[in-house]
Amino acid sequence: MSLHLSFCSAFILSSLGLAFHRTHFISALLCLESMMLSMYIALSAWPIHTQASSFTLIPILMLTFSACEAGTGLAMLVASARTHGSDHLHNLNLLQC
Repeated sequence: MSLHLSFCSAFILSSLGLAFHRTHFISALLCLESMMLSMYIALSAWPIHTQASSFTLIPILMLTFSACEAGTGLAMLVASARTHGSDHLHNLNLLQC
């Protein structure tokens, strides 16, 4: 029960960090990565806790998608830093070409 509480609290804290600390793009990416890491650890511990062997592939797939998300996020960070000069989120205007 305490393990479940720690995974839920880690996910909630990183989602609150994403909601309230949106000054830099890199901090938003770090919050997203911590959310994915807490989900990965919870999904990795779940088959051990339930003694089920059929769900062991799900954490590997989620880790793969998380790596793709991190690569895409870093590419967007580099592109925005080159075009706008910084990684401040208030400089990015999605309505402007």
